[in-house]
Amino acid sequence: MADKRKPWAEPYKIKVVEPVKMTTREYRIEKIKEAGYNTFLLRSEDVYIDLLTDSGTNAMSDYQWAGMMLGDEAYAGSKNFYYLESNVQKFYGYKYLVPTHQGRGAEHLLSQSLIKDGDFIPGNMYFTTTRLHQELAGGTFVDVIIDEAHIPDNLHPFKGNVDIQKFEDLIKKVGADKIPYISVAGTVNMAGGQPVSMQNIKEVKQMADKYGIKVVLDATRAIENAFFIKEREPGYADKSIEEILFEFCSYTDAATMSGKKDLLVNIGGFVAVNDWELFEELRNLVVVYEGLHTYGGLAGRDMEAMARGMEEAVQYDHIRSRIKQIEYFGNQLIENNIPIVKPIGGHAVFLDARAFYDHIPQINFPAQKLAADLYIESGVRAMERGIVSAGRNRETGDHNYPKLELVRLTFPRRVYMQSHLDVTAYSVNELYEKRHQAKGLKMVYEPKYLRFFQARFEELS
Repeated sequence: MADKRKPWAEPYKIKVVEPVKMTTREYRIEKIKEAGYNTFLLRSEDVYIDLLTDSGTNAMSDYQWAGMMLGDEAYAGSKNFYYLESNVQKFYGYKYLVPTHQGRGAEHLLSQSLIKDGDFIPGNMYFTTTRLHQELAGGTFVDVIIDEAHIPDNLHPFKGNVDIQKFEDLIKKVGADKIPYISVAGTVNMAGGQPVSMQNIKEVKQMADKYGIKVVLDATRAIENAFFIKEREPGYADKSIEEILFEFCSYTDAATMSGKKDLLVNIGGFVAVNDWELFEELRNLVVVYEGLHTYGGLAGRDMEAMARGMEEAVQYDHIRSRIKQIEYFGNQLIENNIPIVKPIGGHAVFLDARAFYDHIPQINFPAQKLAADLYIESGVRAMERGIVSAGRNRETGDHNYPKLELVRLTFPRRVYMQSHLDVTAYSVNELYEKRHQAKGLKMVYEPKYLRFFQARFEELS
């Protein structure tokens, strides 16, 4: 019988190290107050273990760094663009590529190209920047994710799935001509990094084709999604990550990408499409907002690093290590009865702040306070994914009240070792044991857009 305690190690070795600063509790209390209890406003030099985001925080490989030296910094027609284009065609299958400086640049171009005033855009749970770009273009986001996604303890293996009936109900209610596309994220960040099944994306494509609606994939973490399909969906265990990814994308018409996640780079993204007329519109707009259509706001070296990162990201040993690291951390919390979103997702572990701080009402921002308290406790930086991130209702002006009130502990790729996970798990457990001492917050500054980035708070007396 195999020993379940067999040691495990990351499939890479360290070549360069970056020292981090150890701080005192008193120092961290001072810094979080200066930051208005918003972990986004902390200085990174004051953070011990930084789990704020996996966006652009990855460690690049020697292969990627070598590619940086091959940057063709021509304004037009850089050879790095054509290398990136060929890899997008190879691994994702889309015909045409428009590079952008990062994912929200791609979201902006696509929204401006496809959405008209009064349109509706269904999607499997909102993402902050995606929804805002849709709204700024005149559209209204409509959540059509399955109900299980809103229940932290539900163990559905594909909680990112679109509810096909909700999708069709919306079509019948507003008319197909008012729905330019359905936005499908795989995995679903705001649901806890939950995947979409292959069967579900097939059904989405069938329904969309029936009514002449495009399917747009948020491919930011589609490689992580492919790994979950390989592990959880019948018929895919023997297929490669590369094969699963290519098939998944084949049931979509276009994709936006933040290369700062799956593709292991610090900056970069793209929008990829199959439709020539849409491509023509996108490559015209990119010149206005980002740069020429063969660089889109990126240096040649950045495109080279992203193309090479794509090749590494689909390697099974890499993605297995990535997902299993998150699983290892999440299982430690489960063993200590810490309330988290289950099943454990792909890029992060999400604390259920509503259950963690069950004495703090949602209007007093329990997830925001939990993220701040974790920093005070340990120097670990996480982020809120609850009422603050959800923003305000455009019609009533009141807060949106999401069912999920979460704190996201997000792991950069190839950055932290198992010991960092152990320290973080210990710190969360320490905080949980004294959770009833926590007080809520009041918001004292609120920016107009994407308030979670810059809002400031004070502790309630």
